[in-house]
Amino acid sequence: MLDEGTPLFAQIAERLAEEIADGALAEGGRVPSTNELAAFYRINPATAAKGINVLTDDGLLEKRRGIGMFVAAGARDRLIQERRKRFAERYVAPLVTEATRLGIDAETLTALIHEASHTQEGVTP
Repeated sequence: MLDEGTPLFAQIAERLAEEIADGALAEGGRVPSTNELAAFYRINPATAAKGINVLTDDGLLEKRRGIGMFVAAGARDRLIQERRKRFAERYVAPLVTEATRLGIDAETLTALIHEASHTQEGVTP
């Protein structure tokens, strides 16, 4: 379930962030406790707490005293915006750079992307 190459707390934070972005953890919804996460992943509760704290520090989770941790209002939108930005930096910018090197203009690149998206969906253009 967890990979050995990334710190466990970072994996916990990323999994919870994915669940928020996917809508599996809704805004205002309760997040599993550190003890629940520790039991599920068979890790130290302090490690689970560190993962939760990462998201709390980012403003994605909020503590309700005596009740637990909850997904903050606007968390999903912030995550999606951040992931779109990272997507553009990691994939779109290098794609455009390579297309430019190959002499592919924006219109042709758009057509290639459109064609590839239909192929991915199992639809022939």
